[in-house]
Amino acid sequence: MKITIAQLDPIVGDIAGNAERLVEVARRCHALGTDLVVFTELYLVGYPPRDLLEKRWFIADVEAAIADLVRASSEFAGTGVLFGAPTRTGDRVGAGLHNSAVLIEGGELRAMRHKSLLPTYDVFDEHRYFDPADDVRPVEFGGEVLGISICEDAWNATELWPNQRLYEREPVAELAEQGATLMINLSASPFYAGKDQVRYDLISGHAKQHGVPFVYANQVGGNDELIFDGGSFLIDAQGRIAGACRHFSEDIAQVDSAAQGDAGEYEPLEEIAAVHDALVLGIGDYLRKCGFTKGVVGLSGGIDSAVTCALAARALGTEQVMGVTMPSMYSSEGSVSDSRRLAENLGIRFEEVAIADIYNAYVDEIRPLIPPPPGTTEENIQARIRGNILMAISNEHGHLVLSTGNKSELAVGYCTLYGDMSGGLAVIADVPKMMVYELAEYMNREREIIPQATIDKAPSAELKPDQTDQDTLPPYPVLDAILQFYVEEGMSSDEIVALGMDGETVRWVVRAVNRNEYKRRQAAPGLKVTTKAFGVGRRMPIAARYEA
Repeated sequence: MKITIAQLDPIVGDIAGNAERLVEVARRCHALGTDLVVFTELYLVGYPPRDLLEKRWFIADVEAAIADLVRASSEFAGTGVLFGAPTRTGDRVGAGLHNSAVLIEGGELRAMRHKSLLPTYDVFDEHRYFDPADDVRPVEFGGEVLGISICEDAWNATELWPNQRLYEREPVAELAEQGATLMINLSASPFYAGKDQVRYDLISGHAKQHGVPFVYANQVGGNDELIFDGGSFLIDAQGRIAGACRHFSEDIAQVDSAAQGDAGEYEPLEEIAAVHDALVLGIGDYLRKCGFTKGVVGLSGGIDSAVTCALAARALGTEQVMGVTMPSMYSSEGSVSDSRRLAENLGIRFEEVAIADIYNAYVDEIRPLIPPPPGTTEENIQARIRGNILMAISNEHGHLVLSTGNKSELAVGYCTLYGDMSGGLAVIADVPKMMVYELAEYMNREREIIPQATIDKAPSAELKPDQTDQDTLPPYPVLDAILQFYVEEGMSSDEIVALGMDGETVRWVVRAVNRNEYKRRQAAPGLKVTTKAFGVGRRMPIAARYEA
């Protein structure tokens, strides 16, 4: 069977636009002799549609679009089209919707199959919106018996859940037992560093275990905090890749279900390159889908703002990015000069707005309320003045403010509400500090983009004389290690200390993470690139008292 994997970047909610692209692709594929075109999970509405699924008018629009697509499929008789969409269950009990795979061909609805395993963990909320399939049955089409599954249906492998399996059923195994000759999985699997290897191992394992080829079609693009990396592929019956789509870009690949793969080992993506490309995709799609074309970044001369600005320039184009340096009486000479050098290296617009006079006038007016000596209050005022300047530029010129705080800072609250946290998108909010340095080195692999002076200098907020981050925080390698154990791996303080880390430092970090939940709840959306990001995937209480 000749199969085309349509790895596209749908816009959430744009039913008409997504449907129009489906027809265009299907028409082209039909002309090339494709037997089946496979789109991704919930392609018709984009993933994740969230509470749009609770709107009756939205589901009515979906149904009308499916009916239109069925009629349109008469134009390409002989070519089946398989795509994801929400469909009504018809039951009066339950959520009332299925997460479905819809197969159309020749002006007819040939089959519908529904998702069985509904994830409700990390960033997923599918039990909020969907009911599971009542049964699992293959579909005969084009001389094959298709074992159609949807994303999570393929993820109940024992090795993925060593402590406690989430589901009793194994839909892929059930399809194999019923004689499926070709497995197809429609997916919208969010990116995190290293996930491409996990997916390959998973799908390759299914193919080898059941002795059938496996088509895996994954969404690509950024939707809010989530980034989808694509990387769709065909795995042959021996578990080898026999055809694939690119990562981090739309791609349409024609594969043959009988093709044999290369016997060589799978080569996973280079982790830091993948994180870089994911962030570039996430920035570009977030602005484009939200109706923005330009971004503005506050440049401090430090590595976080430099990396954020360089990513934005790559995503949006240099002419669409403005860098603004806002020196105070505490700013070093390098704060301005390194920022200017970065802007020159990138070729972006660069502006300087001094804040010392604004700060002095601000403090003079409220001095009766904040008596000397100066302290954290005055430091935060500087950050808030800078945030206001960036928002003024946003209002006047239509630039989206890109905030520059990294995951390490956001975790322990080393950031200022309504100051450096101001913005429409927190680009590196899920990037630990040491990974920020890795990104800078990766960007400089061919020529200097991030000034070497920026990389070499000690990190500092420059809000008081001779300030460095390490005056307040543990060394970043130590901090990042503790955060990895506590935030991503869910370990307790005692468990982390048992690994050989200093108990006082561990407990300070854990307490700081817990008490700054209120700040993170007010942060701009941050692009997810690790296994556990702050935001939609980590839902901790704010008004709470607990020890970890």
